[in-house]
Amino acid sequence: MNITIIKEKISERQLLMLLSLFVGFFAAVAGYVLHWIIHQVQQLLTHNFDPTTFNWLYMLYPAIGILVTALFVRFVVRDNISHGITRILYAISRKKSFLKAHNCWSSVVASAITIGCGGSVGAEAPIVLTGSAIGSNLGRAFGLDNKTLMVLVGCGASAAIAGVFKAPMAGLVFTLEVLMIDLTMASLLPILIASVTATCFTYIFMGSDSLFSFTLDADWTVRRIPANALLGVFCGLVSLYFMRMMAFTEGIFSKLKEHFYMKWFLGALILSTLIILFPSLYGEGYNSINILLNGTTTADWDKILDTSFFAGKSDMLIIYVTMVLLTKVFATSATNGGGGCGGTFAPSLFIGAFAGFLFARVWNICELGIEVPEKNFALLGMAAVMAGVMHAPLTGIFLIADITGGYSMFIPLIIVAIVSYLTINIFEPHSIYAGRLAREGKLLTHHTDKAVLTLMNIENVIEKNNESVKPDVELGQLVKYLSRSKRNVLPVLDDAGHLLGEIDLMKLRHIVFRTELYHHFTVRQLMSQPASIIGVNDPMTSVMSRLDETHAHQLPVCTPDGTLVGYISRYHVYRVYRQMVHDLSQE
Repeated sequence: MNITIIKEKISERQLLMLLSLFVGFFAAVAGYVLHWIIHQVQQLLTHNFDPTTFNWLYMLYPAIGILVTALFVRFVVRDNISHGITRILYAISRKKSFLKAHNCWSSVVASAITIGCGGSVGAEAPIVLTGSAIGSNLGRAFGLDNKTLMVLVGCGASAAIAGVFKAPMAGLVFTLEVLMIDLTMASLLPILIASVTATCFTYIFMGSDSLFSFTLDADWTVRRIPANALLGVFCGLVSLYFMRMMAFTEGIFSKLKEHFYMKWFLGALILSTLIILFPSLYGEGYNSINILLNGTTTADWDKILDTSFFAGKSDMLIIYVTMVLLTKVFATSATNGGGGCGGTFAPSLFIGAFAGFLFARVWNICELGIEVPEKNFALLGMAAVMAGVMHAPLTGIFLIADITGGYSMFIPLIIVAIVSYLTINIFEPHSIYAGRLAREGKLLTHHTDKAVLTLMNIENVIEKNNESVKPDVELGQLVKYLSRSKRNVLPVLDDAGHLLGEIDLMKLRHIVFRTELYHHFTVRQLMSQPASIIGVNDPMTSVMSRLDETHAHQLPVCTPDGTLVGYISRYHVYRVYRQMVHDLSQE
C-alpha cells in the first residue's frame, strides 16, 4: 500500500533518483559490514602470531575457510554465487536484470569467511554483486520496468566500487565499461547519485584514509614515455597470462563439479602449498601492495620477503616477485575452485603492483634507459593490469588515481592503461568477466544489433504444432495434407518424431495437380533436405546468419538427436526483432 502511494505521488524518474540514493547507502553499508567481518575474523585467527616468522596455521586457515564457505553455499544458500560480476552480466543479458534476493547478503557472508581465513581473492566482486542485487530487488519491489531495473543494477555496482575504494568516478566508469550500461542522461544521474552517496557514507563509516597510501617518488617527465609504453605492453601480456591461466584452472575444477570434497581437497592443497612457498599470497595481499608502493630503499622492499624461505636474501627479491606474480592466478583459482567465494578485482591489482615493480627493477638493473622510480611503476602496473584483465582502461586510470591520490601521475596512467588494453585486445576481445558469456552467446553489448539478438530467446520465436507427414504417404494423400497446412513446407517425420526431410510445395507445383501421378510417387521420393537445421540451443546470432545465408523463409529446429521441435520463420523473427529494436531505442 505504501509503495502504491509513493508511486502515485512522484514520477517514475523521481522515484529512480530516490531509489538510487538508497542503493548507494545500502551498498556502502554492505561494504562496511563485509570489511568489518573480514577484519574481525583475521584478528581472531592471527592476533597472537609473530609477524616476523611463518606460522604453519597460515596454510591451515585458508583450507578451513574454503570448506566452511563451500558448506555454507551448498546447504544454506543452495545456489551458485561465484563469479559475481559475470552473474550480473548474465542477469542483464538473459534474466531482465533479475537477481535473487539472497544475493543481497549471501556473497557478503561467504566472501567474509573465505577472505578472513586467508583465501587469495578479493572482496570487490562479491560487494558488486550485493550492490547490484540490492538495486534489482528494490526496483522489483516498486514494479519498475526491465530497462529501469538495469539502471538500478548499474547503480548498485557503481555504488559498490565507489564505496569500497572511495572512488566515485571509478564507480561510474566501471559500470559503463564493464557492465556496459548505456550512457544516457536517464542512466548517468542515478549512477552518479548512487556513487557519491556510497562514497560519502563510506567516509562516515570508515574515515578518510585511502585503501593504499602512496606518495610520488619523482615527477613524471616525457623522457619516461618509452618506459611507460613498454610497461603497458608487458602488463598487457601479464593480463593475457592471468586470463588464460584462470580459464585453464577453472576448467580443471569444473570437471570435478560433482565431487564436492575432491574439489575442496585439490583447492586447499594448491592454495596451502603456494602460501607456504610465498606468504604474500595469503589473503587479499593489500599489505604487500603497500610495501611496494611505499618502499624507497632496498631494505623497505625486502620486507616483502619476510616470513618466507627467501627472508633476508635481498638478491632473491626479483625471483620472489616473479614467482608470486606467476602463482597468484593459481592461488585465486584454487580458492574459488575449491569452494571459496571472492573476486578477481583485488588479484588484478596485486598482480599489477608486482608486475610494475618487477619491470622497473629489471629496467634499472639492465640500464635500459633513464632510471625509473620503482614505487611509481608499481602503481602504474596496477592500472595497466586492471585495464587489461577487465578491458576497462578508464576504470584502471580513475580507480588507481582515486585510491592513491595519484592524480599527479595521470598522464603515465593513461599511457600504460591504454597500451595494456590495446595489447591484450589483440588476443582477447572480451574481459575476464564477459568472456564466459561471450563464448556462450549470452553477452549483452553496446552494439544494438548484437544486444537485440542476445536478448531474443529462440524458444519464443519457434512455431510449434506443425502439420507433418510420414515418408510412405502417396502423392494423392499428400495433397490433402498440403491443403490443410498453413505453410508451404511440411516436415517429414518418422514414428519417433525425427526429421527425415521436408516437402516444399513450391518445388512440387508441376506435379501436385496431375492426378495420374498420385499413386506413382511417395513422400520419401519427393522430399528434400532443409537448407539448414537449427539446433534448439543455437544463439540467435547463428539463427539470423542461417536465415540470411540460405535465403529460406523458414527453417526447422531440432534437438541434438534430430527430433523436430518446430519451425522458425523469417517473417516472425524479423517482426520480433523490429519490435525489440524499437523498445531498446526508447529513452
